[in-house]
Amino acid sequence: MNFEAFALNAQIMAGVRDAGYATATPIQAQAIPVLLEGHDVIGLAQTGTGKTAAFVLPLLQRMIASGARKEGPIRTLVLAPTRELAVQIQQDWTALGRHTGYRSAAVIGGVSQFGQVKALRRASVCVACPGRLLDLMDQRLADLSNVDALVLDEADTMLDMGFLPAIKAILAKLPTNRQTLLFSATMPAQIRTLAEGMMTKPQMIKVSNTAPAASVSHTVYPVEDGLKLAVLETMLKQEDAESVIVFTRTKHRAKSLALKLGGKGLTVTSLQGNMSQNKRQEAMSGFKSGKYRVLVATDIAARGIDCKSVSHVINFDPPDTAEAYTHRIGRTGRAERSGMAVTLMTSSDRRLMRDIERALGCCIERGVFPQCDCLVANAPRQDQGRLQTEDRRPEPRRAAADRSGDARRAGPRPGQPQRTSRTGQDSRQPRRNDSAYA
Repeated sequence: MNFEAFALNAQIMAGVRDAGYATATPIQAQAIPVLLEGHDVIGLAQTGTGKTAAFVLPLLQRMIASGARKEGPIRTLVLAPTRELAVQIQQDWTALGRHTGYRSAAVIGGVSQFGQVKALRRASVCVACPGRLLDLMDQRLADLSNVDALVLDEADTMLDMGFLPAIKAILAKLPTNRQTLLFSATMPAQIRTLAEGMMTKPQMIKVSNTAPAASVSHTVYPVEDGLKLAVLETMLKQEDAESVIVFTRTKHRAKSLALKLGGKGLTVTSLQGNMSQNKRQEAMSGFKSGKYRVLVATDIAARGIDCKSVSHVINFDPPDTAEAYTHRIGRTGRAERSGMAVTLMTSSDRRLMRDIERALGCCIERGVFPQCDCLVANAPRQDQGRLQTEDRRPEPRRAAADRSGDARRAGPRPGQPQRTSRTGQDSRQPRRNDSAYA
């Protein structure tokens, strides 16, 4: 569907054209008409599906139609789980609404509140993290008495991060006569309960499932824990790996791994909760501009990454759930571009990967590195014969993206992948909340 079909205001369409949008994504095609009619909406959509524009455009139309003032008070409130995501949404709002004259403000932690309070007084749109916004409200520095549209983006992540009490406190201070939008990748019981208490006859729009984007090819490399760094370095030195995000389970591991890779001569930065906001913004800007070729990040820190040039996502530590896997690899293959997702799996990760594959409904291809003969040489004795036997088997069918040529356009695999059941050793660490995002 073309954006012209939505009959949006000419000023909004000018921003759409400036942003290079032509054809609406599925979530945009389904959500925009419903939102323009004024309905509350629950949108089940994964990251990278274009859901930000799906709510920005109709809410801009709503503000213009209502004759809302260009500079305050706040009429639209968007809540997001992380600082990076809040900043990204505010930037998208500014880009799409640049010709409308409506100002927006980002309210996040980690920086001085003085500038944010000043910006709020002149803004009609507030994009905020719940913790900092509630703090300003308690100080009576944020007036939300005129809000007539509320968006909860990545609601499941906000609940995972412990923001439910803050969200309820904010909701209690908002006008009840408003349009409410909730976007989430999953729909756990807590989300359903929250929606029932704050929405009026919401329309359900679902355009996603747990399966990753078809534009991404996937490979799992069984590897011993002590060899993970060597394998990762080999991958990153492949010329086809242009812009890479490497995921780790913990903040400390992200920082440590970035330092080690930097010592290998790679241009690398990290993104994790112990960094100051200025450092995090510098890391993101540097990665998007190409100053850094590699970004090492934790799950929570990476929620706001929207960089269409990412060619590879590498799970140095496998994620804990299928949803987390989908969120991670959703950072590549965006906007219908092709991408590659690689996971390094040790012996202790085998059950976890089986659970992920079961939830995804597919078997992710296993591969080995011809460059790293030590992976086979150091395999447990009972696995070596199976490795040699399976290496002679015909190459398995590739994923749809690979068969269609998308994976080849993203670049050749770092070594010809083959079926294997190699295992290694590691110890899983439990997922932890990143309290620095409050």
